[in-house]
Amino acid sequence: MQPLKGITVVTLEHAIAAPFATRQLADLGARVIKVERPGVGDFARGYDTRVRGIASHFVWTNRSKESLTLDVKHPEAQRILQTIITEQADVVVQNLAPGAAARLGLSYADLKAVKPDIIVCDISGYGDNGPYRDKKAYDLLIQSEAGFVSVTGTEDTPSKAGPSIADIAAGMYAYTNILAALLHRQQTGEGQHIDISMLEALTEWMGYPLYYSLDGAEPPKRTGASHATIYPYGPFPAGDGKTVMLGLQNEREWKAFCTHVLMQPELADDPRYASNPKRVAARAELYRTIVEAFAGLTGAEVVQRLEAAQIANAQVNTMAEVWAHPQLQARGRWTTVETSVGTVPALTPPGSWSLSPPRMQAVPSLGEHTAAILRELGYSDAAVAALREQGVV
Repeated sequence: MQPLKGITVVTLEHAIAAPFATRQLADLGARVIKVERPGVGDFARGYDTRVRGIASHFVWTNRSKESLTLDVKHPEAQRILQTIITEQADVVVQNLAPGAAARLGLSYADLKAVKPDIIVCDISGYGDNGPYRDKKAYDLLIQSEAGFVSVTGTEDTPSKAGPSIADIAAGMYAYTNILAALLHRQQTGEGQHIDISMLEALTEWMGYPLYYSLDGAEPPKRTGASHATIYPYGPFPAGDGKTVMLGLQNEREWKAFCTHVLMQPELADDPRYASNPKRVAARAELYRTIVEAFAGLTGAEVVQRLEAAQIANAQVNTMAEVWAHPQLQARGRWTTVETSVGTVPALTPPGSWSLSPPRMQAVPSLGEHTAAILRELGYSDAAVAALREQGVV
């Protein structure tokens, strides 16, 4: 049995952070009722049309959910939402604009008064208080505020991460905090308020560069795909134009790299490169030495030497190559999910899932489950039709 079977999550969510968190709860078997605006829905539905006509972000973060359309500004819609929460919900998740949930009567204080064991998770850019509370927050902006952009990219060009890493960080902490709150409730019967800040989530992931620059010390430099504080660690060109990604972690590997890859064993004892900090300081000179050694080799030949020397290496794969990655294929990590445009491939959630396979059900179309959910609450088909006519759902 899936571990969260029997748990109901009601979520007022959009974009990535909250949908990513609740999708993982759905993977574990929770029933996730996604409340969306009639006619428009989660604005991530409109980000692109790359998945055969529907949005890539939405497909990624919304499988196995039920879509309920409600105009939450309408009094009748508010009554419906309150009924669903009080009668069915174990967890309420929201990442609306600051203060919006409270104005709808969905603050933890309001919900706890009628349902003491409710768990409420609020996800925002900067948290429920402080001078930045009401400041708009998008992924790029949080990457900037958390210092991520300052240490990412090249010396000349600060860069963001390709995926929405601030949203992902916040979603992961929301997910794990909700799981912890469910365990706490199981032991004590108490609900809980969870306040997740995108800034705090990504700043936690910035722990190494923060400590590296403690007490005003110089922060890690932007070094592209290379590591800022370990060397050699990054991309190196071979003679055939291929790029090889490699990394060394210790002195034993440095000696093996010099002896069996560069074929220059004397470099292992060169005082200029006698420790990682010295190699980092001499990275420009050492880079030239490595490139010269690789100039007469193909990328495949460089990898062959690295493998023989047990030096970590990788290909810089394209998205097409990841779809066809032999390791993911060999481990059976790909499955499929249904969408309104048919079956699409999906990566099975990380983990072995030996006893309870994850739930991998359809990505909902907008409002697909509205009538069914309202029938559960006792609404007749005629009543549902009237609510549609009034713009409530």
